Amino acid sequence: MTPIKERIEEIRNNGYQLDFGNVFEHAFENYKKIAVYAGLMLLVFSILISIAMVAGLISYIGIEHFEEFGNKLKQFSQLKVMPLEIALPLNAGLILFSALINPFMAGFFKMADCGEKGEEFHVSTMFSYYKSPYFINITVAVFIIGFISTGLAMLLELADLSFVGTIITMIISFITFLTIPLIIFGDLNPIDAIKSSITIFSKQPLILLGLIIVAGIASIVGFIGCCIGVFFTMPFMYSMNYAIYCHIIGIDEPGEIEEIKINEN
Repeated sequence: MTPIKERIEEIRNNGYQLDFGNVFEHAFENYKKIAVYAGLMLLVFSILISIAMVAGLISYIGIEHFEEFGNKLKQFSQLKVMPLEIALPLNAGLILFSALINPFMAGFFKMADCGEKGEEFHVSTMFSYYKSPYFINITVAVFIIGFISTGLAMLLELADLSFVGTIITMIISFITFLTIPLIIFGDLNPIDAIKSSITIFSKQPLILLGLIIVAGIASIVGFIGCCIGVFFTMPFMYSMNYAIYCHIIGIDEPGEIEEIKINEN
């Protein structure tokens, strides 16, 4: 049994201790080291993705049909329940997009780790996990979580229980929030990472929920005054998740970081 699996088993049997203040302070100190660079990455990435999506939409629909498409979207937004022939391909597309883009977003965890260790990070840092086996494991994990979450939400929406669906989606998001760190730092496969994240959350749900909510609030503070500021506050969520992982699991074994360095050299 690997050290990470031994640690998960120990947590499953005996739980763990977590201090809210220490984790928050750790997250904030880490955030200060990556805030500017991570914010610029988010801003540039969001602009490029937006341009690509608009260009793709225009090329698919045709500029002459764009106004008609906008009117159809407005009609669908007014419906209480979106028709299945629209909801299914739309949600499938969103899940696929999320699965493919999350290896890039996982780069913020590596950036947080580099900041923690005083190592330099560059644009290439953000693409560290588009390598085997991380790319496949991350995309599969995100797809599984998205499929379950979206599927349940759609079923409950059809049953006129949209609010319950929203709550369940949020719960799934909370209990699986350590899945990607467990994959990239713990070298776990998608299923083990999801199960381990659920186990970890179940042992200290109130403290972890509090940390996640506080980090979420801090991440959207950038909307106040100038909306562009949100790009520079959002990385705090990654620093928080990284700090939580460090305090619960720890990053002290040779593995992912060393492997990437060897590959880069």
